[in-house]
Amino acid sequence: MAVNYNIPLVFYAEHGESEYGGKVMHKDSNKIRDFAEVIEHQIGDDPANWVDDDVTEADLNPYLYPPMDAVERVGVTAFYFAYFFRWSMFDNYEYVKSKMPFKTHPKGRTSGTFTNFDSLDDKIDPLYYYMQFIKFGFGRTVRDGSRLIQNKHITREQGLEYAHNYDAEFPQDNIGEALDYLQLSREQFDMIVDQHRNQELWIQEEGEWRLRYPLPPLGAKV
Repeated sequence: MAVNYNIPLVFYAEHGESEYGGKVMHKDSNKIRDFAEVIEHQIGDDPANWVDDDVTEADLNPYLYPPMDAVERVGVTAFYFAYFFRWSMFDNYEYVKSKMPFKTHPKGRTSGTFTNFDSLDDKIDPLYYYMQFIKFGFGRTVRDGSRLIQNKHITREQGLEYAHNYDAEFPQDNIGEALDYLQLSREQFDMIVDQHRNQELWIQEEGEWRLRYPLPPLGAKV
């Protein structure tokens, strides 16, 4: 869009690796969005390489960057907002709420977590965070709780209680629509998920999958 409409200045929210932990490629990673870093590190490949008999270039349009000579012609530079201002999703929510009639989740919280204000516009997001739980052993509640504990909006004890209640929650509300979009049955989905569980994190006991390293019990001193 920036190239098509000759917009030289673009802002993204935050640089995830700098804010939450991960591989930071260079000293300006948290300030300027490096398109080569995005392709090589975050995506891991040029999506143009994924075209085959089943996937067309049109299918991949949302993931393809314009040619670098076009980016350079417009002079597109992308900054991260979080470099200039302290980043807090809760403070962002409080600010927006003070300026406009922001609507929170109608059920009081989003599936898989205790928050009711973040990432409400995408019905596949709860499935994304459930897959994070499968892949890494922690889900959206731990993600949200860690950020709010870090910024002193909730206590560690509150965060741990939320995690026990919601972190492993299956995204039941939107799973039907998500599976329709993916053209999978629930049985196919469950089979694929179980095939890709990290055996270093999960163990199957009496037909049930359990984390090898579960959350500490409530009230535990660590």
